[in-house]
Amino acid sequence: MKILRTRSEISAYTLQQKQQGKRIGFVPTMGALHQGHISLINLAKKRSDLVVCSIFVNPTQFNDPKDLEKYPRPIEHDIAKLEEAACDILFMPEVGEMYSKDEEWQVTLDGLDEILEGKYRPGHYQGVTQIVYKLFSCTHPDVAFFGQKDYQQVMVIEKMVQKLQLAVVLEMCPIIREADGLAMSSRNVHLSPTERAQSLALYQSLNHIKEGWGKKSVQTLKQEAIEFLEKSPGISLGYLEICTANNLQNNQPTNQSEAVALVAASLGQTRLIDNILLP
Repeated sequence: MKILRTRSEISAYTLQQKQQGKRIGFVPTMGALHQGHISLINLAKKRSDLVVCSIFVNPTQFNDPKDLEKYPRPIEHDIAKLEEAACDILFMPEVGEMYSKDEEWQVTLDGLDEILEGKYRPGHYQGVTQIVYKLFSCTHPDVAFFGQKDYQQVMVIEKMVQKLQLAVVLEMCPIIREADGLAMSSRNVHLSPTERAQSLALYQSLNHIKEGWGKKSVQTLKQEAIEFLEKSPGISLGYLEICTANNLQNNQPTNQSEAVALVAASLGQTRLIDNILLP
């Protein structure tokens, strides 16, 4: 696996590969890799000729400096996992390589960045689109792979691609879960054993909605799930919403339309998100 650290290096290399007719698959990450990330690498290997993974803890998407500071960075572990997965290129730049001083960024996202996670983390999705645009610009991917766990993030990046008319296809990949149902996340390492057990309430609430889909009204299912979480020990509920799947508008999707249930909650100092698609 090649490790490249500058934009000029990765840009020159991927452009050269594209000129040779190779299809570039790109998996952007913030490191602290788990099996969810590796599932993206595996899919990228099937869908492309050259797989590029980036590791970059992006400062512009953190609202809380403490959250940025404590974000896990087990780089040797990450490199070993990528080598084991037979990733071709790791792009691992420093902050100074990706950002100049007093840089500004604003892309119109039609309000997608102001709802759900965006409401709780103002500016978060502007930071996400800022770094993803920079990464796309220097890795030149034909297809980029993102996990469904960050469902709203995928919708936001899709909107940016559309607005800026970027020549990249996004592929959303299924959530990878622990054996007991908890969605894999780099933040799970911060959960105490008690919080780890309590966190299962998120998946249970989503499963309740899925099992009742088509049998009860959307409003009833949402209310039951919220009540369950509010009674669950250790859970501080941020939101639970059922939205239309294609634009996340909370406009009372019917049981006949494609929808997604999304939940966010805190356990101690750790914020978790999860979702489930409703056919």
